[in-house]
Amino acid sequence: MSLMRKVLLAGSTSPWLREQATRRAFVRKSVSRFMPGEKIDDALRAASALKPERITTILTRLGENLTKLDEAEEVTEHYLDVLDRVQRAGLDAQISVKPTQLGLDLDAAVCQRNLDRIIEKAERMRNTPVWIDMESSPYVDPTLKLFRASRGKYRSVGIALQAYLYRTVKDLEDLIPLGPSVRIVKGAYLEPTTVAYPHKPDVDENYYKLCTRLLAEDAQKNGSLLHIATHDVRLADRLARFIDDRRVPSSAHEFAMLYGIGISQQRRLASSGRRVRVLISYGEYWFPWYMRRLAERPANVTFVLKNMFAR
Repeated sequence: MSLMRKVLLAGSTSPWLREQATRRAFVRKSVSRFMPGEKIDDALRAASALKPERITTILTRLGENLTKLDEAEEVTEHYLDVLDRVQRAGLDAQISVKPTQLGLDLDAAVCQRNLDRIIEKAERMRNTPVWIDMESSPYVDPTLKLFRASRGKYRSVGIALQAYLYRTVKDLEDLIPLGPSVRIVKGAYLEPTTVAYPHKPDVDENYYKLCTRLLAEDAQKNGSLLHIATHDVRLADRLARFIDDRRVPSSAHEFAMLYGIGISQQRRLASSGRRVRVLISYGEYWFPWYMRRLAERPANVTFVLKNMFAR
């Protein structure tokens, strides 16, 4: 892992840095590259604008590690309302939630109930799957537990797995009998080398291995769905060749990307007939997420740091 990436990921947890950054107009302007705005209305407008390009979406409200159960209840009600608004707008827009948004740090049983309320409504409205995002490595086991419990009651739930964790190969293998919907991501938290690959080539190779495992014949027979969530063009093209060579049906996979990143790649994939789904983030609690995005694509880091401490 590069020094710059380590610094950015460490900075994402700094209350002081968050306070400084959120007060600066130029930082908020930079954030707009990656999110259309802080309100759900902004996200819905962005989703509508992508629809003519045959690009579908996932909506996620930023925020994590809530400290009060009534906040988790408010987030749950928010997502239930979002499902109604998506249906009224005629959008193919799914939902992605973080477990700590729904109360995982406070009461796992309450978190499960909140999650199931969202999944049940989404399934009834045929707006599926609801995606469970993966947070840092200490949350992997409780998040997998949430997923398994919900998957026992509903078909319409998916989970993100992180390619930089050593354990993910086994975690995925254990899930395959369920015919899971899985979004494979590289991982965006600062993890020790005891649990995560420190070097990009190793992460990339593990990413490819995980994706091709989900595209294997036995996984497909179980009904698995793969979300290829990467902006690495070389890696995405390598997986596209694998898909074409083995004639994997389009219903078994989608390319998932972030709003505002790799726009030309999004359009190239969509225009070639690939299924593309863009994750649109919104909300006021954007600083940790923004720092992780910079760690993934640090092209604007020099500009941000130069202006953050200017008088």
